[in-house]
Amino acid sequence: MRVGFLNINWADILDVFLVSILLYQVYTLVRGSIASRVFLGYLFVYVFYLVVKGLGLGLLTAILQYFMGVGAVALIVIFQQEIRRFLLIIGKSTIYTNNGFLKKIIGSSMLDFKVKNLKEVIDASKTIAANFTGALIVLNKRDDLGKYVETGEMLDARVSKPLLVSLFNQYSELHDGAVIIVDGVLKAARCVLPVADGVDVPSSLGFRHRAAMGMSEATDAIVIVISEQTGKISLAVEGELHSNIPYNELESRIEEYLASDVQRMPK
Repeated sequence: MRVGFLNINWADILDVFLVSILLYQVYTLVRGSIASRVFLGYLFVYVFYLVVKGLGLGLLTAILQYFMGVGAVALIVIFQQEIRRFLLIIGKSTIYTNNGFLKKIIGSSMLDFKVKNLKEVIDASKTIAANFTGALIVLNKRDDLGKYVETGEMLDARVSKPLLVSLFNQYSELHDGAVIIVDGVLKAARCVLPVADGVDVPSSLGFRHRAAMGMSEATDAIVIVISEQTGKISLAVEGELHSNIPYNELESRIEEYLASDVQRMPK
């Protein structure tokens, strides 16, 4: 099919359609931030470059081509947070993540965790909330949390209510940071978590809640966060914070998420 001076076939239409979807997804990730303006500006320059190249303006084409090459490197630096989020979305929707057959082969360590340790974690969370001492407790699902465990003090201890309560006591040397529990074992305390700093994060949230959101965004772990000021318990899953969870729902919601095949937090 010929449109003006262009020869268009079905492959070209499919190409334009897929690129449009990709650009829309990228814009959705950066929408509302300063990066969105940079993205639109770069997109405008690129379209202008294509027009100039199509008109055969050699000198201007060469200048813009050099700018596009340098600009691509600059975009990687500017959009590093957005690129990271984009890759995380892709990684969490792979065949491995949703393949039930592979899960059966590998097995689910979460069953043992829920039976043996979840009640200890819930009881400890209630006590910590009542004492207004604040806490961050990370429970793994499938992702490897090794690099986050290494940032803290290694414990490799059995999960128990007295241990968790003592770790988050305000006089404990290990009360800062997060406790990470992997496959029912309290691996480390005083761990450093990635902090969510996106445009969607409410400015009213404190550092502890931002760290919970950041960890749940970077991994498929569920994070219990207890406010030191209010004593309220929240759950962070998939970069979203579910605030003020009632005590009688806390255990069931965590158990349902850890046992589920989907990534989303049950409503």
